[in-house]
Amino acid sequence: MNIDALERHINHINITLHLNKSTGQPETYLNGQNVEHEIRSMEVSEHVCLIAAISAVRHALVSQQKAMGKEKGIVMDGRDIGTAVFPQAELKIFVTASPAIRAQRRYDELKSKGIQADYNTILKNIEERDYLDSHRQLSPLRKATSAIELDNSQLTMEEQQNWLLDQFNKTIHSLYRD
Repeated sequence: MNIDALERHINHINITLHLNKSTGQPETYLNGQNVEHEIRSMEVSEHVCLIAAISAVRHALVSQQKAMGKEKGIVMDGRDIGTAVFPQAELKIFVTASPAIRAQRRYDELKSKGIQADYNTILKNIEERDYLDSHRQLSPLRKATSAIELDNSQLTMEEQQNWLLDQFNKTIHSLYRD
């Protein structure tokens, strides 16, 4: 990897999110090109920790993420969203699940998209990423002190949605009770 070249070109990298009207899901675009499928690949997963630890990359991505949230009303996930990107967010949820559960979910997601996947490779990748991300110097993975933890290991999607909606309503109520 040529870090010097990456650092020279980092300001020409623009990441945006666009809603896919047919699926109702946001998709990631890199300089105007849809890269949603590519960023979910194991090849990217295997390299993301190394790239994320580069100071120029962290700075550029945090800047772009902050710009996305300028108007408020955004839901964003990431390993340093509540600590580095939006430390003043009104509601921060630290979502966790066991590595085995996360690996199974990732495996199922990839298979449903027709992407070849190996559960053991995914599990190893998740465990390595967790370790590397929580031990890096710049913006390490950690729960913000003001975050509410949600361990969704044993929750259905509906249970998670209900829990999240409850937390959202509590936050809105406390912000606007005057």
